Amino acid sequence: MVNENEKQKKQQKKKVPDWLNSSLWSTPFPSATNLTKTEDRTTFSDDGLITRTTDRPTSSDGVVITRPPSPVRPPPPPPPPSSPPFQSSDSNGTSTSSASPSPEEIARQAQLLVELSKKVINMREIRRLASMGLPDAPVIRSTVWKLLLAYLPSDRAMWPSELAKKRSQYKHFKDDLLMSPSEISRKLEKSSLADKDELKGESRCVLSRSEIVQDEHPLSLGQSSLWNQFFQDTEIIEQIDRDVKRTHPDMHFFSGDTVSAKLNQDALRNILIVFAKLNPGIRYVQGMNELLAPLFYVFRNDPDDENSAAAEADTFFCFVELLSGLRDNFCQQLDNSVVGIRSTITKLSLLLKEHDEELWRHLEITCKVNPQFYAFRWITLLLTQEFSFTDSLHIWDILLSDPEGPQETLLRVCCAMLILIRRRLLAGDFTSNLKLLQNYPSTNISHLLYVANKLRAHPTS
Repeated sequence: MVNENEKQKKQQKKKVPDWLNSSLWSTPFPSATNLTKTEDRTTFSDDGLITRTTDRPTSSDGVVITRPPSPVRPPPPPPPPSSPPFQSSDSNGTSTSSASPSPEEIARQAQLLVELSKKVINMREIRRLASMGLPDAPVIRSTVWKLLLAYLPSDRAMWPSELAKKRSQYKHFKDDLLMSPSEISRKLEKSSLADKDELKGESRCVLSRSEIVQDEHPLSLGQSSLWNQFFQDTEIIEQIDRDVKRTHPDMHFFSGDTVSAKLNQDALRNILIVFAKLNPGIRYVQGMNELLAPLFYVFRNDPDDENSAAAEADTFFCFVELLSGLRDNFCQQLDNSVVGIRSTITKLSLLLKEHDEELWRHLEITCKVNPQFYAFRWITLLLTQEFSFTDSLHIWDILLSDPEGPQETLLRVCCAMLILIRRRLLAGDFTSNLKLLQNYPSTNISHLLYVANKLRAHPTS
C-alpha cells in the first residue's frame, strides 16, 4: 500500500514540468490588506444573450469606488532576452517607458517599418513580429492592428480607396440608424413629395391632407412600426450610455468634462448603437464597451490627422471583425455547444490540467473553485479588466497576431496567469483563491506572455 502511494506521488509530480516549478514564475504572498471585492453576475436576457454585470462597490452617494492598488511586491526578475519591453501607463493611458529600448527592440521596430512600407504587405511576417510585441509607437500599432483585423488589405495601393469606401459606408450607417422615427418619416415624406413634383395641372391647387400610416403612429405596436422599434431600442441605448460613461473612469481620454473626452464618449456610443441595430441577433451585451475602448484609443491616437479624424469609422469595422470571432461567447443558445462560453471555459480547465495537474486538482477538486467564477470575465472581455490599460494593449498585440483568431492564444495566457500565482493558489482555500483570481495581482506582462508561449512549446505527452 505504501509503495502504491509513493508511486502515485511520483506520477503526479511527473505531470508538472520542471520549468513550471521554477521560482521565476512564483509571486510572494501579499501583505495583509483589505482587497476590494468585485462580483460578476451572469444573467440571461429574454433574447438569449449572455450579459455580464460587474457590481462595483459604491459609496452612499452612488460614486464608484475604484479598487485599491495591489500590495507592494518586490520587483520581478528581469525578462527573458527574447521578451519585448512592456510599459506602464499613467491615469491618461499615456505610456511611460520603464527602460530604454534594447538593440533588439530597436531592430524589430525598424523591421516593422520596413514591412509596412512595402507595396504588398507580407502578413505572415507582420504576424510574426506582432507576436513578439509591438513597440509603443502609435502609427505602428494603429496600422498593424488594422492589418491583423483585415480592415486594411495587404496591397498598399488599395488602402486609399478601401478606407474612403468604408468610411463613407459608416457615415451612411449613422445617417440611417441614428435618426429618430420622426426624422425618418420626414425624410420619407420629402422623398415622396419630390416624386410628385412632376405632377402639374388642377391637382396642384388642391390642398391634400397628409395621412399618417398606422405603422408610423407613435402608439403603434406593429412589428414594422418605426416607433415601436424606437422604444425597444431606447432601453439598449440607455444601457450603452451608462456603460460608456463608466469606461475607464481613471483615464482622461475616456472620462471627464473636457471636450475631447465627451467627443470620445460620443464616438463609443455611436459605434455601439450602430452595431446593435445592424446585428439584431446579438444587439448590445454589457461589457462590449470594454472591448471597444482599446481599438478606439489606438486609432484615435494615430499621428496621421486623417486617420485620427476617421477613428470612429475605422474602429467600427475593426470592432465588427473582432466580435465576429467572439460572438458565440455571448449567445445563451450556444452555451452548451462546442462553441459556447461554457465549452471555452472547459477548454481552459483542460489546458491547466494538461500542464499542471497538481494546481488543477487543488483548484477544482479540493477547493471547488469553478473556473466560471473568474474565467468568464477573463475570456469574454479579453483580459481588459485584469491589467492596466497599456498592459492590455500589449496582450492584444499577441492575441490579434494569431491567424486562427484570438481564442487559443487567450486560453494559453489565462492558463499562464494561473501558473504565475500557483504557489499562492496551492496554499489557499476557496475564499482566498476566489478573491485572488477575481482581483488578479499586478504582474510582469513580459513573463506572463513568455509563460503563455512556453505552454505552446511544451505540450505534455
